Amino acid sequence: MAFKFESLKVWQKAIDLSVAIDLLTKSFPKEELYILTSQMKRACDSISLNIAEGSTNQSNAEFARFLSYAIRSNIEVVSCLHLAIKREIMNQGDFDSIYKQCEEIHAMLIALKKSLK
Repeated sequence: MAFKFESLKVWQKAIDLSVAIDLLTKSFPKEELYILTSQMKRACDSISLNIAEGSTNQSNAEFARFLSYAIRSNIEVVSCLHLAIKREIMNQGDFDSIYKQCEEIHAMLIALKKSLK
């Protein structure tokens, strides 16, 4: 792999999460297209994008800063999941599955950030 971030498991899992969110939001109502659907997809994509951007030719402190952005984006996805379940536009099974992915990514991001100190 040509880029450092491509070998990071957390980046790979963030990409998988983006695919899952993309598939999930295809079933959301059209009135949510420019609201929750867009917000959820952008927040989710931001996780992998910040990992990638921070990992390349950066100091550990700079990489940690980008990991903080990725953590915040992951939390934003979780909040979007709660909105989707409250608006009754996703089922509990999908919520639980994606929530679990977010928990795993969160733990991995925290651990990676701590390892940089």
